[in-house]
Amino acid sequence: MTTASHTNPSVRIAFAAIVVAMLPAVLDQTILSTALPTIANDLGRLADVSWVTSAYVVAAAASTPLWGKLGDRHGRKRLLEISLLMFLAASAVCGVAQSITWLIVSRTVQGIAAGGLMTLAMAAVGDLVSPRERGRYQGYIAATFAVATVVGPLLGGVLVQHASWRWVFYVNLPLGVVALAGLRTALPASEVQRGDKRLDVSGALLLAGSTAGLMLTCIWGGERYAWSSATILSLIAATVALALALVVRERRAADPIVPLDLLRTRPVAVSSAALFLTTAALFSITVFVPLYLQTTTGATPTEAGLLLVPMMLGITLSTNLAGREIARTGRYKRYPIIGLALMTVALGLLAGVVEHPSQAVTGIVLAVFGLGFGMVGQVLIVAVQNSVDRRRLGIAMATTNFFRGLGAAVGAAVLGAVFAARVGTTAGGLSMLGATGRADIIQGVQTVFLVAAPIAGIALLITLLLKEVPLQQSAPANAPARVQNGPSRA
Repeated sequence: MTTASHTNPSVRIAFAAIVVAMLPAVLDQTILSTALPTIANDLGRLADVSWVTSAYVVAAAASTPLWGKLGDRHGRKRLLEISLLMFLAASAVCGVAQSITWLIVSRTVQGIAAGGLMTLAMAAVGDLVSPRERGRYQGYIAATFAVATVVGPLLGGVLVQHASWRWVFYVNLPLGVVALAGLRTALPASEVQRGDKRLDVSGALLLAGSTAGLMLTCIWGGERYAWSSATILSLIAATVALALALVVRERRAADPIVPLDLLRTRPVAVSSAALFLTTAALFSITVFVPLYLQTTTGATPTEAGLLLVPMMLGITLSTNLAGREIARTGRYKRYPIIGLALMTVALGLLAGVVEHPSQAVTGIVLAVFGLGFGMVGQVLIVAVQNSVDRRRLGIAMATTNFFRGLGAAVGAAVLGAVFAARVGTTAGGLSMLGATGRADIIQGVQTVFLVAAPIAGIALLITLLLKEVPLQQSAPANAPARVQNGPSRA
């Protein structure tokens, strides 16, 4: 049968609840940036406060696969509600923190919960609408994230200036309560994997350990510690050892936390690799464009952030147009190919124009980059959802989110190292820029774009390997057919 989910009030309510549930997890990656100096003054040193960000990012990435597996085994709706409650409780505890250790521990718990929110919410869209409509709805999510990326630092600045840094965490509470009510009343329960196989706890611990080691290596390397330091070399050795142990364990596990057969599925493998590279390339924009604009055009930090708006508008436009066309035709492969081509061209253009600083020209090129980026992420997610059994949507989304998170960490490390090598900064990274000249920064940013463009180009070549399976119009069997007044049932 066909579905008219986009006109179904119950579906709209459930989807709105999913987006609002994810929103605090997205905002917490950006809203805190403007509050860190104030937190440092209140609770500890600025060097210690960096853990507030690192703990969140590492915990979210390390916990993602476990949440996906638990959602498949016990129901995504139930686990989504648990992760949201956990996130809200951790946010409240962060808000009342009286020491930096207290705040870091709370942020770790918050990050673990965020891993569940991001993964389970994306998978829940697959339980809600037909394959053809997933592109449209994933586009709405991508557009929301794009807006949150710009609004987060601005909102954080307003809250710190006019209220308190503690409200950076308290603001999550009303959003979460609204989301929880929507999830309880409108989101359908998902199918679950039945069976008596034990949860792969050993695999989960090995994965969490190897992921944490890799991400800490990427976050600290060249910034807090030199790449040749004993700390970084020890982290690399531990990461490799844990990763090898993980592979051995997952080959023997009855119900592995990392299903190697899923990674051998072409859409999952292609999409994971492409998302890894795409997210790595995005780092060149989100970090180095504001730095470049502040250094060369005299833009304030707020102005530099606002100058990313053309990119966000491009993302919003292309995600919606691509989603509508996918819903109409059932075809999706062309969009990430076009999108990555536009991203590659835009990064090449940025490398060419940085020597002639212009906010207007930079804004136009960023809009082109945004148009391209908006056609990649959500479409690849649709391709993955269309290639796996609905009972495995959770672990499939966890896999793609896991590689996306790794892409951000590795992109930050690689491009940050490229920039540091070009401008001559030492361990201390971007914090050592005070004595760096304008010309050196321009050359460093130009080199970053020259490296990022081929990264996007390689993602384009990988995406050519994606096998397109036309999307069906049939709605999920447990999607709501009418407005529900109470908790939904499978």
